[in-house]
Amino acid sequence: MKRSIEDHAARFDKAAATYDSEGSPEYRAAADLVTDHAAPEPNDVVLDLGTGTGAIALALSETAGEVIGRDISEGMLDQASEKATDAGLDNISFGTGRFREPNVPADTAVDIVVSNFAMHHLDDAAKGEAIETIAALGPRRFVLGDVMLFGEADPSEPFYSPEVDDPATVGTLADALTSAGFALSAVERVHDQVGVLVAERAVGDDS
Repeated sequence: MKRSIEDHAARFDKAAATYDSEGSPEYRAAADLVTDHAAPEPNDVVLDLGTGTGAIALALSETAGEVIGRDISEGMLDQASEKATDAGLDNISFGTGRFREPNVPADTAVDIVVSNFAMHHLDDAAKGEAIETIAALGPRRFVLGDVMLFGEADPSEPFYSPEVDDPATVGTLADALTSAGFALSAVERVHDQVGVLVAERAVGDDS
């Protein structure tokens, strides 16, 4: 990670109030794809890691049984909680958590995990650890939208800032998912540096 968790949290705290109005078309397209591919059923518990202001979590709460949003930024979480309260939602909760420490109650069975534009802040080794942590929760599906490299990295693109971002190649992410017991079922290319990966629990893997 090129900056500490605390540095990233502080940066997003400052951006929280205007974050929803500043997303790029590619960011929004990825978020829509993550929501569509998650496709929760009425009894499903969904975990949204790096939930930000809760846009995806709130959208999924319309069809899921329960949605749990986790983020490192208190400012983002405040925005998300306010939205949920204003919408009168009682099947969604927000709290502090991170990829390698998602802070999910021990008695909660997670069916689907989603994340959008968050994991790219981790280096490749930490991404692998995060995916292993997600797999250990036992979800049948993990949908990852993120800054990821389909070809050669181009730091001049707006999705890739070398000072704070550390995107992996699609191949690196696919290998990490496979190693963790997932099977990649879909790859959605939004931009040369933005994509959505859909991973399902591999057949016969009950771990």
